This record gives sequence, C-alpha cells and structure tokens, in this order.
Amino acid sequence: MAMLDLADLRRNPRAPQYGRVGAVEVRFGKASWGSPPKRRTVLRVPEAEWIVRLIEEWVAEVRPGFSPGRHPALWVTERCGRIGVRRLDEEFATVRERAGLPGELDLHCLRHTYITHLVEFGYPERFVQQQVGHAYGSTTALYTWVSDEYRNRLIESALRRRLEPGTKKEVALSW
Repeated sequence: MAMLDLADLRRNPRAPQYGRVGAVEVRFGKASWGSPPKRRTVLRVPEAEWIVRLIEEWVAEVRPGFSPGRHPALWVTERCGRIGVRRLDEEFATVRERAGLPGELDLHCLRHTYITHLVEFGYPERFVQQQVGHAYGSTTALYTWVSDEYRNRLIESALRRRLEPGTKKEVALSW
C-alpha cells in the first residue's frame, strides 16, 4: 500500500462507474524468497465501493494540500515524501485506539478482513486468490476467518437445495 503511485490507479472498462479507481495495479506486492515483487491488478468490487469516494477525495482535495508537485506517490507526507510502512502502522494504531479496538489488531488485519469479506460475499476462491496475489489457495485459506453467521447461512442454503420440493425427503425448515 505504501508503494502505490497515482499511475497505479486504473480505469476498469467493465466498471466505468468507479472512474480511475476501478482497478489498482500493485507493482510491489510481497515477493517470494529470492524473487522479484509480485505484480497484480486488484479490481474494485461493488461491496467495497465506499473506498472509491475516499481515494477520489484524497487525490482531489487532501493530497494537493501537501503540495507534492510531481511526486508520483499516492500517499504523501506533509514533507512531500512517500509515506512509509511504519507511519501507516502508527496511524492505524491511533485510529484503532480511538475506535476502542483491541491492541492486537494491526494494519495487516485489514488484509485478512478483505479476504474474509470477499469469501462471505460469494466470490469464487480463485478470484479471491488472484485479488490478493497468492500463488496457492491454501495460503488464502489461512487468511480467511468466516463468521458463525456465514457458516450458518451456508448450511441453511445446502439444506434448502437438498430438501427442495419434489425430492423424496421434504422437511420444513423452521429457523
């Protein structure tokens, strides 16, 4: 996130309503040992469209207040430099404390949350894996913390499919 540039914000022709925030080109994703950084394009999903307004406001109104000139960084500091990971962690800690959230939550937890939400919204496993740049689905599974409510909805859906009218074992579901 710290290495994003303005040029990394991309239009998605299939989602023109998101403007220049329809996709984000990640050029410096976490690398495997001895490999170059992983590149990927992260597509904006409708369930997270609120981020579009935030990024547009940042780019149009807040960022220019720092007078960054031609600096390419999306996230700049008051000294017109690229914001660092440590500063992002510090700011997240401040917001976390103000919100009264547990101290063990860190900025990386947002990645886990994003993955979990994509799964709970019903996106295919392969799509989720590509969104976050994992080579293996098993890695993505480690990031997923689905809720009890989601698991209950899955069971209910499976029971409804199995016990549809016309099958030999019709049972009324009463929850």
